[in-house]
Amino acid sequence: MSDLPTELKYASSHEWARLEDGVVTVGITDHAQEALGDVVYVELPEVGDQINAQDEAGVVESVKAASDIYAPVSGEVIAINEDLEDAPETINGDAYGDGWFFKIRISDETELENLMASDDYQLQIEGEEA
Repeated sequence: MSDLPTELKYASSHEWARLEDGVVTVGITDHAQEALGDVVYVELPEVGDQINAQDEAGVVESVKAASDIYAPVSGEVIAINEDLEDAPETINGDAYGDGWFFKIRISDETELENLMASDDYQLQIEGEEA
């Protein structure tokens, strides 16, 4: 497992969130993509969708399983990573970079306080593996 980026926030459902100028970029963690295996398909929300924190916002499928993607915060979807349509395997190679899923204009930045810091997420992962 790779080191967790400390500037990100993490959901217990294995999504990460990066806040920049009122916009939260969302993806799945390296741990999640490793557990899934080779990603073969991603279903993303539509630009303009209003979503609430913890709502199902998409699906990621691998050769092993399908898994729901949940919104870590509430707001409007303002961008999706269209590159994943043709190259979903990007998630396996760069979960925290080019493998991002969608961007949300956050409606309430205090929702980020409900997410975990990297140290807490690491403890969750270790607890799952124990």
